[in-house]
Amino acid sequence: MCALYALNAAALGLWSVNFPSVLKAHGLESLVPYTFACNATAALLSPLAVGALADQRMAPERVLRLLGLGTMFFLGLLFFGIQHHWGPGWVWALAQIHALWSVPTFGLTTSLVMSRLSKPKEQFGPVRIWATLGWMGACLMVSWVLHADTSVTSGYAACVVWAITVGMTFALPYKERLHLPKPRRTVKEIMGLDALPLLRHPDHIVVFVSAALLNMALAAFYPFTVLHLADRGIQQVTAAMSLGQVTEIVAMLALSSIITRIRLKWIFLAGIAFGVLRYALFALDNVPALLLGIFLHGFCFTLFFVTAQIYLEQRIPGEMRARAQALLTLMMGGFGNLFGYLGTGWWRKYCQSTSPDGAITSTAWSTFWIGMTLLTLGVFVFFALAYQGRKRGALGEDGEAGHGGQERM
Repeated sequence: MCALYALNAAALGLWSVNFPSVLKAHGLESLVPYTFACNATAALLSPLAVGALADQRMAPERVLRLLGLGTMFFLGLLFFGIQHHWGPGWVWALAQIHALWSVPTFGLTTSLVMSRLSKPKEQFGPVRIWATLGWMGACLMVSWVLHADTSVTSGYAACVVWAITVGMTFALPYKERLHLPKPRRTVKEIMGLDALPLLRHPDHIVVFVSAALLNMALAAFYPFTVLHLADRGIQQVTAAMSLGQVTEIVAMLALSSIITRIRLKWIFLAGIAFGVLRYALFALDNVPALLLGIFLHGFCFTLFFVTAQIYLEQRIPGEMRARAQALLTLMMGGFGNLFGYLGTGWWRKYCQSTSPDGAITSTAWSTFWIGMTLLTLGVFVFFALAYQGRKRGALGEDGEAGHGGQERM
């Protein structure tokens, strides 16, 4: 399971971190927000359906295997198209098709791994670290081994790792599945939309909405931090971006201990606060502040988003958990990323200066990141006011105190 997590993350990290630099090097910088938005539109279509399939019809490892094969094929075709200058339309279309296969994989891997842990709250953090190590190793490999920060080689390397990931699905420990009757399903059930009633619980909806809003701000981090680093003269941008995984590992190791001692509300708020500080540092517009902000990113990611995954595992009925994780992916990678990538793309364009002939001359990075700081601060205020947790009695969906009443909500 650790190896599967590491490989899945490495396959994603090998190409997605430096993808803006690859597009820029091939004259396609204008496509950066739109290709990243492909993940958002895919998240609106595929994860809930995949979650429902994994819960009800097909073994999750088999679903992951099929998705991995499709991801590998279309990712290779995408980078082949970039390499041979097929044009913006083809590149965007291939990015969208690839995203339909790729987006559900990590959420499905998370559900698959959690289902095989006897004590998810204590064990998930140490297992999840392997995904962080895989991502970090991939970033370092791109910059220091492949020297492919602006090369399509990174995409082809990711295809190789996807092939290995598919092979790893055959080595997972066996887990017996419940054989339930399989009546004819409605479109709502096929799409996994029967997970939407989870939003009736006040705290559930606060977590889901906050994840979407925070992801809107986070959408600026991945495509534009790389370009900002390049503007400040950093050559090995992919390796620089791996600094965030250092603090992510620290947070992962501490999470199981923290989550048994501190209310989830304060853990969530700490994650958002680190996000505010990260962008405030970026707004200083110098290399040391940029690197420190990247370093703090791991705390933001782990303390909010990984805690959200554990929250769902603890408070959602077992037969709904894969769909709950898929719904979280929908809110984050769908609504959050769609508005985030398109919105931050527009915001960056607003912050750019152009020459009389229309060519882009510079970006007012301080202004850009101040906007992201204010957006993240707004999420902090919303969550602080809206999430109640313990005041609501930490009730699960069935109205009973969850898991022995020991969880600090």
